[in-house]
Amino acid sequence: MAAKLKIAGTWSGVLDVELENWTMPMLREEVAKRSNLSPEMIKLICAGKVLKDGDRCEKLGQLGIKNNAKILATRICVEEGKSLKNELMAEEERSRRFSRIKAAATALVNRHSDGSLPLEDFNIELEDQNGEKIQFGSETDRRAMMMGLMLYANAKRLIKKQMYKDALEVLTMGEEAFSLCDPKVIEFVDNVPILQIDMVWCYFMLRDISWLSVAGMRLAKAREGIERAHGKDSSRVRLLQVGRHPELALRLRMQLLEGVVAYHSGQFDQSRKALTSAQAKFLQLQVSDESLSLVMSMGFKEQDAKRSLRICNQDVGSAIDFLVEEKEKRAREREEDEQRRREIKEQKQYGMTPLKKAVDLQRLKELVSIGFEKELAAEALRRNENDTEKALDDLTNPEANSALQVDIESRKRKRHRQAIDAKIEQLVSMGFERSKVVEACQAGGNVEKIMLRLFEQSGSNQATAANDNASSLVSMASNADPNSLFGNENVEGGQSSLTDDMNVEGTGDIVERDVEMEDELANDLTGDVFSDYDIEVTKEGEAINEYLALLDSAASIQQASCSQ
Repeated sequence: MAAKLKIAGTWSGVLDVELENWTMPMLREEVAKRSNLSPEMIKLICAGKVLKDGDRCEKLGQLGIKNNAKILATRICVEEGKSLKNELMAEEERSRRFSRIKAAATALVNRHSDGSLPLEDFNIELEDQNGEKIQFGSETDRRAMMMGLMLYANAKRLIKKQMYKDALEVLTMGEEAFSLCDPKVIEFVDNVPILQIDMVWCYFMLRDISWLSVAGMRLAKAREGIERAHGKDSSRVRLLQVGRHPELALRLRMQLLEGVVAYHSGQFDQSRKALTSAQAKFLQLQVSDESLSLVMSMGFKEQDAKRSLRICNQDVGSAIDFLVEEKEKRAREREEDEQRRREIKEQKQYGMTPLKKAVDLQRLKELVSIGFEKELAAEALRRNENDTEKALDDLTNPEANSALQVDIESRKRKRHRQAIDAKIEQLVSMGFERSKVVEACQAGGNVEKIMLRLFEQSGSNQATAANDNASSLVSMASNADPNSLFGNENVEGGQSSLTDDMNVEGTGDIVERDVEMEDELANDLTGDVFSDYDIEVTKEGEAINEYLALLDSAASIQQASCSQ
């Protein structure tokens, strides 16, 4: 059905449009044509709001434009046009980045769950505050929790960088991931209510009053979740943390935000109560110079000393004990991480099962303990999806056992051939003659040794000319991935065997990875169980004073009004 729009400004008149069919770009183009201007030079304003193109597919009716609406068309100056263009480009870049974050998180979760073989030298595992691995009822719950925690960790880094708008986008994605978990699974986990508090903190730091009603609901959910996870008056936390107060700063932030929401809702008494309680916690968290000096004198850094004193309620002895425990814990974790890296490297050497799972090292250890050769046992498990009984059948069957050995030797030869071919192509690309490179490679040795042979065969001028190229290659080799062809002469293990397995065994295609974003997400996962509570409360203290002053001012105005 046709509708009429009254246009004024660069062109004045009435346009007949179909609100359910026309889009903003169509309207802008029509007004620009009648104004003898290009569309990018036209700004359209309706009801005091600048009309933007949105996703360019939304219809005018969906954007709230109605029949007989009045629209002002103004001409954009060159500088304003550039600014608008830059703003749109920045928004598109943000959108692309958020898509990359979600895609990279999904890829990491898929590779680090259900026994899948990770491409990295680490594995992502979920632990509780006691360091115990969390057991999930379903793979869906595990994946959703892993995704939520990964996105949440990334959002917390953005909050620390004061990129609150971006953090909100990622927090929303994290909230969506957590919502896929069975409510019973996350009932006693405090990550979800803390995420709610962080979302409201972003609203506050952006000073966006439009989020007021949503903020109140989020804080109510957060308080309920914190109470459930920490126990009434933090009784469960006290028990687990042996009297320490890790959650104090978190509760301070929550009460501050509750006070802010109450103030803007006109509930001044409730606001003052929340803010006064938050102020008491703020004072409790202030670290004295004397205590800080005593802890730092034991060799600890200032930031770590402050954190420990806040967590331990300013008790110097407890703070030092806490830091010693944390240091020992980190040492154990480094040891465990190194052991896990060695295991993953070994698993990659054996390749993936037909369903893209890693060889189960525990089952492999069992087969080796009863006398089977390790590499042979690993191949039997790989072929049989880690089914020990079927692997035993192949190992004890002479024909199947022989076939396993033939396949292992065949893959070794192929990997060796690939490594030599790669060396040949690299050296030929440096300017050496192919026939001489092939001859030099036949004698064996690493790339550096092969180059030295080629230099000996070459004239002194050629050797000098090639020397710079050789140096750059040696430098590259020394900095390469230790599992790459040029970084490690042992080509029977490492990533090459995994890639080879993927191609030869037909277990799937190699998917292009967003390595940069995956690394960013992985680095955000610190494994620090106290990171959610480690809040520098300076901004909170300033906000408490600001809103208490506003309450005092409101009370003074009210008293003056009553006295009149």
